[in-house]
Amino acid sequence: MNVEDFVGLLTPEGQSLLEELREYDPADELAAATRLRRTHAASLVSAALGQARLRQRAEAKFGEDAHRMYFTPNGVEQSTRAAVARHRAEHFAALGVRRLADLCCGIGGDAIALARAGIDVLAVDRDPLTCAVVRANADALGLADRIEVRCADVAEVDVYSYDAVFVDPARRGGRGRIFDPEAYSPPLSWAIGTARAARCAALKIAPGIPHEAIPDDADAEWISDGGDVKEAVLWFGSGQPGFRATLLPRHVSLWTARDAMLPDPEPGPVGRYLYEPDGAVIRAHLVAEVAEEVGGRLIDPTIAYVTADELLPTPYATAYEITDVLPFHVKRLRALLRERGVGTAVIKKRGSAVEPEELRKKLKLAGGGDTVTIFLTRVAGAPSMLLGHPAKA
Repeated sequence: MNVEDFVGLLTPEGQSLLEELREYDPADELAAATRLRRTHAASLVSAALGQARLRQRAEAKFGEDAHRMYFTPNGVEQSTRAAVARHRAEHFAALGVRRLADLCCGIGGDAIALARAGIDVLAVDRDPLTCAVVRANADALGLADRIEVRCADVAEVDVYSYDAVFVDPARRGGRGRIFDPEAYSPPLSWAIGTARAARCAALKIAPGIPHEAIPDDADAEWISDGGDVKEAVLWFGSGQPGFRATLLPRHVSLWTARDAMLPDPEPGPVGRYLYEPDGAVIRAHLVAEVAEEVGGRLIDPTIAYVTADELLPTPYATAYEITDVLPFHVKRLRALLRERGVGTAVIKKRGSAVEPEELRKKLKLAGGGDTVTIFLTRVAGAPSMLLGHPAKA
C-alpha cells in the first residue's frame, strides 16, 4: 500500500468501506472483493481489505481501539502492546515529563499512550506512509492536539528542547529479526548516545539482549504481560542503574541495583513446592531474588525452577505442589497417569529436548478426568519429570 491508496481510506467512501468490513471473515475475502469492486475502485477495495485484516490482527494489542486505528503490516508486528505502552507512559509522566520526542515512532502506539498520559509528543519516522498512518491514528483517537508528526531521519532531529526521548529502533529487516544490536536501524550505539544526551530517556531493545551489552549507567527493565515477555527497555536519567522485572497486568516490579544482585542459590533436592518464575524475572536475571523471597533453592544449577519445602506465595512466580519426581521415562509416565485416572495434562519444559506436543501424543490421554501438570526438566543434571498441580494458597 502506498500513501495515495492509504489516503483514499480516509475519504467518506473509504470510511464506509472500512465500516462495512469491520466484521468480515478473511476466509470470504475473494467473494467480498468481487462484490465490492462492482461499486468501488479496485485499488480502494484492496486497501480496505488489507486494513480490515490488519485491524483484526491488531485487536490483540490495541483492543477496541484497533477498529478505529490504521496500520501497516510492519507496524502491527513491531508496535508496542497498549498495556505496555501505557505502563511506560505513566512512568514518564511520574518523572515529570511534559514534552517528549518519540524517535522511530512506527504507527504511533507509544505516542498514543504518551498523549493520553498528558504528554505532548513529537513523533518522528522517515517513512511517509508510516507518518500518514500516525497522523490518521492521532486524529481518529482525538489526540491530534498532543501529537506532532514529522517525517524525517531521526539522526537529523534536534531534541534538545524536549524533556525526554524515547527511541524504538527497527529490529527487523528484509530477512526477518535482527539479532545484532549494531544492525538495528538506527544502531544501538547511536540510540544510547542520544539517550544519554537527554535529561531522561528510554530505549526499547530486544528482550534477549545479552546482559553484557547493557550499559553500566542504564536501568534495564523487562516487561511481561499475562506471563509473556513483551519487551525490554533501557532507562537513562531516571534513577539508580539496576535490573527490573515488571509484571502486567498486576503492575508489580522486582528490582535490584546492579551492584547488589544476588548470586545463584545452591541447588538442592526437589521439595514439596516448585516455583516457576515469570519470564521477565528470568530475563532480568532475578531468579536468585525470588529464591531468597520464598526460602528456596534451584533444582539444577542451569535451570530457572526454584523449589522449597514450604509455600510462600510471591507475585513473581507461579507455585505448584509437586507429587512425584521421576527419571524421564515415557512408558512409566503413561502407566502412572492411567493408574491415577488422569485424562488431561499441562506439559511444561525447561532444559529438556523433548517437545510437549510430542510427549502428549505418546501419552495418549483420553481427555476429561483428573488434570496434572508435567514438568520436563533436569534435576541435578539428570533428565527428569516432575508431576504436580497449581498450589492452593
